[in-house]
Amino acid sequence: MENRIEQKMQHLRERGEKAFITYMTAGLPDMAGCKELIKIQEQSGVDVLELGIPFSDPVADGPVIQNASYKSIQLGTNVKKVFALMKEIRAEGVEVPIIFMMYYNTALHFGLDKFVEECIISGVDGLIIPDLPLEEQDDLKNALEQEGAPILIQLVSPVSAERIPRILENAKGFVYCVSGMGVTGQSGNFHRGIIRYLSQVKEVSKIPVMMGFGIEQAADVAPMKEVIDGAIVGSHFIRLLEANDYKPQAAADYCRAFKGELNAL
Repeated sequence: MENRIEQKMQHLRERGEKAFITYMTAGLPDMAGCKELIKIQEQSGVDVLELGIPFSDPVADGPVIQNASYKSIQLGTNVKKVFALMKEIRAEGVEVPIIFMMYYNTALHFGLDKFVEECIISGVDGLIIPDLPLEEQDDLKNALEQEGAPILIQLVSPVSAERIPRILENAKGFVYCVSGMGVTGQSGNFHRGIIRYLSQVKEVSKIPVMMGFGIEQAADVAPMKEVIDGAIVGSHFIRLLEANDYKPQAAADYCRAFKGELNAL
C-alpha cells in the first residue's frame, strides 16, 4: 500500500500545486478539540498535518511550541493517548496524511518495534525526529521496514551543505528544509543564503522540497517559489490558535487563505 504522504505529493505534482503543511501540538486545547482541528484543517485544504508529540525537553523548538508542549503535558497528553486519537480519526474517515513530529526518546522509551507497530495500526504516515541525526537512524530504520510503516522524513539545514547528498540518498516523502539557524518560530529570520541553500537541496533531491521555520504568510515564501515544493507553518499557526481560543473556524479561515495564496504565487 502506498504511503499517504507519497500519494499526496504525487497528486500535487500532477496538479502543479504546492503543498501546505501545518504543525499543531497534539492534545490542545484538549483531545476532543484537537480532533475537531484536525478535521477542519483537512476540509480547509491542508495537504499534510504535523502532529507534535509533547516532550519535556523539546530542543529544536522555540518558546511558542515549547509552551504548547508544556501545556499539553499538563493536560496529561502522552503518546498512548495520541495513538488512541489517531485510531478514532482514521475510523471516522479522516484521510489527511499525518506525521508525528517528535523526539527520539519518546519512541525509544515506548520500544521501537512496539512504537512502529502502533503507528501502523493507528494510521500514522510519517515521523520527523529533529534530534536523531542520520548517523544514528539505523535502529529506527530497521524497525520501519515493516509493511505499512510510516516513513522517516529527513531534515536538512543551512549548515548541512556537504552532508545534503548523503542525507537525501534514500530519503522518502519530502525533505524538510529548515530555513534559518536556531529553533522554530523565529519569524522571517531566514538564513541569508537561503535561495542558494534551497537550490542546492533541490539539485540533489529526488523528492519534493519543503521549507519550514519562521513562515507566517504565503508571501513569505514568494522569493523561493521556483525552488520549493511547499511550505510548513508551525509556531505562527500555534499562536493563531491560541489567540482565537482554538476555535476551528479561525484555523479554517487561515488554512484556506494560505493554501489559496500559496498556489497563486
